[in-house]
Amino acid sequence: MIGSMRDYWLCKLFYDLQSPAAVAEYRAERDKVLDRYRIEAPVRKALAENDVPFLARRTNAYLLRYYFFATGMKDEEFMRRLRHG
Repeated sequence: MIGSMRDYWLCKLFYDLQSPAAVAEYRAERDKVLDRYRIEAPVRKALAENDVPFLARRTNAYLLRYYFFATGMKDEEFMRRLRHG
C-alpha cells in the first residue's frame, strides 16, 4: 500500500468489532474471526504485534483507536505507540 490508502478488509474488521459480542469472540478466537476477512499476512502480523503505526496508515483513526480500546490496550499505551512507533 502506498501512502495512507485504506485497507477495506481491515476497516471492515474494525467496524464489525464495534459489537461487544464480536469483540468477545475476537478476544477468544482471533484467528477464527480473522479468517472471515481477506486480511493480508503483513496486516495480520501487525495485528498480532499491536503495531499501531503500521495499522494507522491503513485505516480510519477512529476505528483504529476503538480497536485498541476494545482489545484492551490502555489509551496512554496507544498514544505512546502511535507517536513513537
